[in-house]
This record gives sequence, structure tokens and C-alpha cells, in this order.
Amino acid sequence: MARVGGVAKALGFAGLLPQIAAVLLMVLGSRSAGDMGGILALAGYWLAMIYGALILSFLGGIWWGFAMRRTEGQGRLVTVAVVPSLVAFAMLIAASWTLPHLPQAWPAMVLGSAILLTLVVDRHLVSTSEVPAGWMALRVPLSSGLGGLTIVAGILIRLNVSG
Repeated sequence: MARVGGVAKALGFAGLLPQIAAVLLMVLGSRSAGDMGGILALAGYWLAMIYGALILSFLGGIWWGFAMRRTEGQGRLVTVAVVPSLVAFAMLIAASWTLPHLPQAWPAMVLGSAILLTLVVDRHLVSTSEVPAGWMALRVPLSSGLGGLTIVAGILIRLNVSG
């Protein structure tokens, strides 16, 4: 059986860096005075939302690829595989609904929770032996990290709105 390789692991963990940068930008914004602080917080929020949505959609694409290898049950998995893109798109729309004002926290929290929930599908794919060995050792920290950071972005924008 194939195994998750070192390059995939390194690139996977490097994929957390944009979300870390977005959250740090929000923290910097919350500590900055005046309009610049609000601009930094808002920029960090949108970076977190867009990147989180992009990666959630990417995960659905991975599942689509696994589904194409199936001889049975393909329809179920491709149906599940389109859900991440729909959720990501809906949360970007929800976050932008209040523009030009600061967005609400809940779209980031829903997006982060959806990223965390991808682990359920990944675990199922492990149980059906459709993924390489070491899949969950990669997916758990990546989905937990990205999902958690996206939720933190929602918390920070909430603090910025009410603070």
C-alpha cells in the first residue's frame, strides 16, 4: 500500500502557515490603534476566510479523486465530495453579507467546524482502505490546525467588533 511521503507531509504542514499569518495579522490589528488596526484585523479575517474556504474545497476535490477509483459506492462519495465547496461558498457569502461593515464571527466558526468535520470522511476512507498509510496522522493535525485557526479568526473578529 502507498504511504504518505515526506514531501506531502512537509507541504501539508507548510499549508498551515497562511492561516497562522492571517490570525497573527488579526492579533496585530487588535493591538494597533486607529483605523490601521481595524484594517489589519479585517484583512486577516478575509485571508483566513478565503484560505479556509479554498482548502475546504480542496479536501472535497481529494475525496472526488478517491471516488473516481471506486467501482461501487462512487455516487455516495462524489455527493459528499461536493459538500465542502458548497459550504465554503455559502460561508464566504455569509461573511460578506454585512459589508462594508465588519463581518460576523459565525461564518468563520461554521467554516472552521466544517474543516474539523472533514476528519469524519477521512476516517471513513481509512476504514475502506482507500487512502495511503499514515493518512490520519497527516489529516488530524492539519484539519485540527486549520479548523481551529479559522474558528480563532471568528473569535478575533467578534472581539474586534464588540471591543
